[in-house]
Amino acid sequence: MAEYVNIVRRALGQLGGHGGVRGFLVQLFRANDVKTGALIGVDKYGNKYYEDSKNYFFGRHRWVLYTTQMNGKNTMWEVDGSMVPAEWHRWLHCMTDDPPTTHPPVPRKFLAETHQFNVSGTAQQYVPFSTTTKKIHEWVPPKAQ
Repeated sequence: MAEYVNIVRRALGQLGGHGGVRGFLVQLFRANDVKTGALIGVDKYGNKYYEDSKNYFFGRHRWVLYTTQMNGKNTMWEVDGSMVPAEWHRWLHCMTDDPPTTHPPVPRKFLAETHQFNVSGTAQQYVPFSTTTKKIHEWVPPKAQ
């Protein structure tokens, strides 16, 4: 009987942690996962970072809930892993135990000020011009006279 009470308690905690049934379903469909944990911080784009070491094993105990609007683009259903800034990437992948909210990283020149979306596989992707000669040349039949 106690295990059923624990299941109901955790289910109500999940619903309350996501803002009710609607928030729970939106989170389920957006991230395909419904975790609850302690809010560690929010980055400059509005992404929220959470941690729960007690209920989740190492490697799955830190996660991000992506923002729904970034740089004027609606990202409600099109989230991308490149939406995480570099300073939060270190904490998210356990390279450091200190989040950027308590220990801000040293500013670097090569880091972008604003996020640029990953355009790989789209029509806007960069394709370099080849400067080398072909190794194989196609055969052109001689012209009939």
